[in-house]
Amino acid sequence: MTNRLLTSIALLLVVSPACKRTDGPAGAAAGSGTGAAPHRGAPKGREQAQIPQPVAGKTNVAFVYVGPVGDGGWTFAHDLGRKQLQEKLGVGTAYVESVNEGAEAEQVLRSLARKGFDVVIGTSFGYMDAMEAAAREFPRTKFVHVSGHKSNASNFGNLFGAMECMKYLAGMIAGARAKADKQTKLGYIAPFPIPEVIRLGNALMLGARRTCPECTMEVRWINSWFDPTREREAAESLLKAGVHVVITGADTPGPIVAAKDANKWAIGYDSANACAVAPDRCLTTPYWSWGPVYIDLVQRIQSGAWKGGAEYLDVPKGIVGLYGFMAGERVPPGVPEAAAAQVRELLGKMKGGAFSRFDVFAGPLVDNAGKERLAAGQKLTQRDLEGLPGCTVCMSWLAQGIVGELPAKRP
Repeated sequence: MTNRLLTSIALLLVVSPACKRTDGPAGAAAGSGTGAAPHRGAPKGREQAQIPQPVAGKTNVAFVYVGPVGDGGWTFAHDLGRKQLQEKLGVGTAYVESVNEGAEAEQVLRSLARKGFDVVIGTSFGYMDAMEAAAREFPRTKFVHVSGHKSNASNFGNLFGAMECMKYLAGMIAGARAKADKQTKLGYIAPFPIPEVIRLGNALMLGARRTCPECTMEVRWINSWFDPTREREAAESLLKAGVHVVITGADTPGPIVAAKDANKWAIGYDSANACAVAPDRCLTTPYWSWGPVYIDLVQRIQSGAWKGGAEYLDVPKGIVGLYGFMAGERVPPGVPEAAAAQVRELLGKMKGGAFSRFDVFAGPLVDNAGKERLAAGQKLTQRDLEGLPGCTVCMSWLAQGIVGELPAKRP
C-alpha cells in the first residue's frame, strides 16, 4: 500500500470522516462526507459537488462514488478499477466522490448526462431510483448501477457479483481461528438490514459453522455504509463484549485497527489493501476487483453489444477475491494451516465453477430461531438471494448461530 493511501486511511480513521480531493484532467472533484444514516456520503449544507468535463474525442465514463476515494475500502476499490479502465482502453474517466443517496445523487447524475458523458456508473445501492429516473430522461446516456436490481432493457442496467462466496470462505477462516483459540464468539459490523447485507452476513456464519460448529456471531447494525467513527466504535463494542474475531461489512479498515489494539483478530472488506493497516492481526479480506469488469463493460458498450439488464457475476469472472489466497498473495500469518488448506481447495472449486453462490446457500438451512428455511437437497434462487419480488425464501432471516434479530426496516 502506498504512503499516500495509508495517510488517507489514517485521516479517515483518526481525525474525521470528511474528505476533499481534486484530480487532474483524468479525474474530477467532489466534497466531503459523514456517512450519517441513511446516507453514505456528504453532510447537509456542504458545497455543491463539482461536475467534471468530458474529454473531447473519447468515450467518457463518469463514476459517482458514495464515499471518498481514500476510504481504503469500497470506493478505493472502485477508483482503482477506474484507473485500470482508463489505462487499458484510453477512455476519458472522471469521478464525483462522497455523493449522498437521494436528491443529491439524482442532481449529480443528471448533470453528468447533460455534460455529455457516454457512460455513468453509480456505486451505491441507494442510487438505484435516482439512476432509473436519470436513465428515462437521458436515453442516449448509458447508466450502470452497481448493486441494486432495477434495469430497463435499454440504457439502464445493474451489475454486481457473488461476494457471498468470498464471505463464506472468510467465515471458514474466522471460525477456524476462533476454534483454535477456544474463543468462539465472532462479530459482524453490518451497514443496513437489506438483502445484500443480510446475505453476506449469513454467508459468513454458514462458513464459520463449517470449521467451528459451536461458533456464534453477534451483529452491530450501524445504519451507514461509510462512517469511520461509527465503524470503529461498533468494532470496539463487539470486542468488549467478548468477540474474538470482528468482521466488517462497511467501508473502512477501522475495525481492523480496533482489533489490533485489543490484541484480537479481524477480517476486512472491499479492498485487497485493507489488511495493510494491521497485517499481524488481519486474517483476510474479501475484496472486489473492478478493473477487468469495467474494461469488459465499456468494451461491450463501445461495440454496441451491451443492453441494460441484470448482471450478477460469479467467481470465475474474477470480480471477487480473497486476500492471501489469490495469485501472488501470501496467506496472512494468523490463518490456521489446516483452514488455509481447506479454503484453497474450496476456492479452487469456485474458480472452476464447481461450487457457486447457490452451493453456499444449499439446504438444509435453519435460521437462528430454529426454523427450517430450506430442506436438504434444495437451493435458493437468485430472487431469494437478492430478496426480489417473487422470492420464496427471501433473504430476510438470520442464519443459525447469529445472535439477535433483524432491526426494523428503515423507511
